[in-house]
Amino acid sequence: MCGVFGWAVSERLAQSCEELARLTDLLRHRGPDGSGYDLERTRDGKFQIGLGHRRLSIIDIEGGIQPMWDAGRNVALIFNGEIYNYIELREELRTLGHRFRTQSDTEVLTAAYLQWGLEALKRLRGMFAFALWDTRTEILLLARDQFGKKPLFLASSPGRLAFASEIEPLTRTPGVDVSLDPSALDHYLLNRYVPGPLTFFKGIVKLQPGSYGLWKDGRLSIERYYTPPFATIVPDVDRLDEAVELFRRDFDESVHIRMRSDAPYGAYLSGGIDSSAVVAAMVRHCSGKVRTFSVGFDEAAYSELGYARTVSNFFGTDHHELTVTSKDFFDNWSQAVQRRGAPVSEASDIPIMLLSRMASRTVKMVLTGEGSDELLGGYPKHRAEPWIEIYQRLIPGFVHRAIVSPALRILPYRLRRVKIAGAAAGERDLTNRMRIWFGDMSRADRDTILGRPASTEPPDGFPFSAALGSTTRRTLFFDQTSWLPDNLLERGDRMTMAASIEGRMPFMDTALAATVARFSDRFLIGRPGGKAVLRETMMSVLPAAILNRPKVGFRVPFSEWFRGEYAPLVRDLLTSDASSLRQICSRPQLELLVADHIEGRRNNEKVLWSLMNLEMFLRLYRPQGARELCLDAA
Repeated sequence: MCGVFGWAVSERLAQSCEELARLTDLLRHRGPDGSGYDLERTRDGKFQIGLGHRRLSIIDIEGGIQPMWDAGRNVALIFNGEIYNYIELREELRTLGHRFRTQSDTEVLTAAYLQWGLEALKRLRGMFAFALWDTRTEILLLARDQFGKKPLFLASSPGRLAFASEIEPLTRTPGVDVSLDPSALDHYLLNRYVPGPLTFFKGIVKLQPGSYGLWKDGRLSIERYYTPPFATIVPDVDRLDEAVELFRRDFDESVHIRMRSDAPYGAYLSGGIDSSAVVAAMVRHCSGKVRTFSVGFDEAAYSELGYARTVSNFFGTDHHELTVTSKDFFDNWSQAVQRRGAPVSEASDIPIMLLSRMASRTVKMVLTGEGSDELLGGYPKHRAEPWIEIYQRLIPGFVHRAIVSPALRILPYRLRRVKIAGAAAGERDLTNRMRIWFGDMSRADRDTILGRPASTEPPDGFPFSAALGSTTRRTLFFDQTSWLPDNLLERGDRMTMAASIEGRMPFMDTALAATVARFSDRFLIGRPGGKAVLRETMMSVLPAAILNRPKVGFRVPFSEWFRGEYAPLVRDLLTSDASSLRQICSRPQLELLVADHIEGRRNNEKVLWSLMNLEMFLRLYRPQGARELCLDAA
C-alpha cells in the first residue's frame, strides 16, 4: 500500500527530480517506509516522464522497492495496492518462462504486463492503482482496480498530464486548473459525495473504477475494462443450499488470500454481521490470536462496542477498543477533510481515522467488512425497490404528489426512513431515486439552498446504464459503480492511509462478486435485514445475538452535539461573515436551517453536516473561482 505521483510533460515543461520528490512526498502518510523517484525521456526527447513513489511495506519488505524495472529495463512500475493472487500468477508466469528476483507482488504485476499486456488487468484479484512506463512502445499506462478501492486522480492539459493517489499534490502542481467546478458542488448537495469522474476542481478528475488510461505522444485515451457482473451474468442458482455452499467457498478464499502479509495485521470489528463474518473466517486461517479493533462513542445509544465485545469473546481475539469523545471528533475533523480532498460526507470517516491511528501502533494492515451491503443487498432500499415498482403501477403520480408527499413532510424525524422510502416511492426516474435513498435533500431543496436551478444530469451515465432484470439488481449495480467507489471505498482508503495503515475488503472481490451475481434476488434480500445468503452461511458460525440484531449503521450523535456545545461552531461555519457558503448559498435559507435545528423545531443534522463539511473543505483548499458563484442574497 503506497502513494504514487508522476507526470508526462512536454520538454518545455520538464521539471527537476527535486520537484518530483517534493510533490510525491506530500503523500508520505501513504508510504512512510521508503521512497523512489525516476525521470525518463522519450527517445525523440520531446517528452519527460516522472515517476514518484512512497512505500508502505506489506509484501516483501526488503525487495519491493519502486519504481521497479524489469530485468531487461523494458518497463518501470509504480504501484499502490495489493495483488492478492500474486502467488498463483507468479507460478503461472514461471511456467511461461519468467524468472523472479523478489517475492513482491509488484514484480509479478510487471511480468504479467510483459506477458499479457492489457489483458493482465482482467487476471488481477486485488486493489490497485498504478502507472507503468513501457519504453518499447513509449506508452504510459495508468490503471485502477475493478471496484475502485484504490484511487487515481488525473490532471490533463495541453502538453501536460499529472497523476496522483490523492488530490493534494495535484493542487500544488504547476499548470493544474484548481478553480471550483460548480457542477461538482451541485452533485455533492444531492448525493452527499461527488460522483466520478468529477472532483471539486475543474482541472482534476478521477480515473473511473475498472478503467485504464493510455498516454502516448502527448495524448491520453481512457477505456473501461471491467463491468460488475450484476450487469453481465444471468442468475442461475435457484437453490439456497447451493448458494450457501458457493458463497462459503468463495468468501473463505477471499478472506484467506487477503491475509497474505509480511507485516502484522488484524481486523476492524463493528459487531455487525459483515465484519464478524470476516473475523470468523480469519480465525479459521490464523494460528495465533487475531487482533481486532473497534470504535464507539461516549453516548451509549450510538456505540456498538458491546456487540463487538461479544464477537471478540466468542472467537477469543486480541481485542482493542477506542472511545471517541465529541472533542476527539471535532479536533480531528479538518485533518480528515484535508486527507480526503473533499468534504467528509460520512461522519464515520473521523472515527475510522482515529481507530486507524490506534491500530497502526501494532499492525500495518486490517481486514474490514466494507462492501457487503452493496454486494449482497443489505440496505432497506434493496428490499424496498420491488415494492416501489408495484406502488408506482397502482398509484398515479398526481395522487402521490397531492396526498402522500404532504403527509410525509409532517412525519417526525424519528420516522426518517419512512420519509425517505415514501419520497423514493414517488420518484419514477431511477437516476433521481438513487440519490434520494442516501441524499440529504431533494432537487427542490438543493436549488432553494443554492438560490438557483442546478444540474441533475449525472457526469457519468455508466452506473445507470445496465438493463438488468430487476430494480433490486439495478440498484446494486448503481451501488457498486457509484456509491461505493465515490464514497465508502474512498473513505476506507483515505482514512486508513491517513494513519499509514492498509485496509483490505474481502467482500470486494471479483471472483466472489461473479458468484453472487448468479444468485436469485431472494437469496440477497429475502430475509429481514437482507443479505439472506450471508445470514444463512453464518447461521452456525456467529452468535445468535449478532445474527439477529437490527442493522444500525455507524451513527454519530450530531443532533445533540449541534444543539449543545457545538452550536456556535455550526453558526460560525454557516451563518457568520467568515462563511464562504454564506456567499455562495441563500443566506436566509442557511439561517433557517441552522435556527430550526438549534431551537429544536426540526432535525436538520444530516443537511447541516453536509453543508458544514463543504464549508470546511472550502476553507482548507480555497479553490479558485468560488466568488464567481456568489449570490446577491440578502
